[in-house]
Amino acid sequence: MTPLASILATATRTATGFTTSVPTDWMQGRTAYGGLSAALALRAALEVEPDLPPLRSAQVAFIGPLAGDITVTATKLRRGRNAAFLQSDVTSDAGLGMRATFVFMAPLASALDHDTAPRATQAPPAPDAELYTGPEDFFTGNFNFHDRRDGLGPAEWLRWARLRDHTGLHPFVELMAIGDALPPAAFKLLEERRTPLSSLNWQINFQTAEPATTDGWWLLHAHADTAHHGYSTQRMAIWNAAGEPIAEAMQGVAIFG
Repeated sequence: MTPLASILATATRTATGFTTSVPTDWMQGRTAYGGLSAALALRAALEVEPDLPPLRSAQVAFIGPLAGDITVTATKLRRGRNAAFLQSDVTSDAGLGMRATFVFMAPLASALDHDTAPRATQAPPAPDAELYTGPEDFFTGNFNFHDRRDGLGPAEWLRWARLRDHTGLHPFVELMAIGDALPPAAFKLLEERRTPLSSLNWQINFQTAEPATTDGWWLLHAHADTAHHGYSTQRMAIWNAAGEPIAEAMQGVAIFG
């Protein structure tokens, strides 16, 4: 398998980002895994604009397929005293494949201290727990997984995940790479039919400026309330190994059948 850090280390830097290639073990069908594309887009933004405050939000549009040689370009849209907006595009020979807008914001003094975000009640896998990974010719081969199945709805996932090699990664780059690792929640309704699905977009808001976990484990959740007329919308969340809320997200999914 190809560690994400190796893809970044061998990339050719440009004035606005870098060029690199998508290894076959990071593909999902005819396109790169969306979390990889988003992680590369964030890395380019972090390199183009110096001394950015913590990442607070990302809006990602999965526009078209990405494969082979790609170019990642980051552009500063605006930077004020507290917040910075950057846009990153990922292109290949097929054209624009992904566009992301990142919002970085420094913590501010505030009279508010409100937090009712749910905490995770599931413990991370024990050292001797049975883990699984995907095939080596698919992006899931870069991950370890451990499922929690009890009490879940018909279109709901709850899964512990970690990159098999997360050494040297910026914590938010790691989170972008891992936050999209679940199949669409509507897939559970179609497992016997194997109907193709594809993520259209991804909005993720981070609940902490300093994400950290233990042994690389993050608990991922996805739940689809609706799935009809070829489209599903789902709510998503990420917790760390201590059960602390890390991110909330939403995603739109196309269903081809």
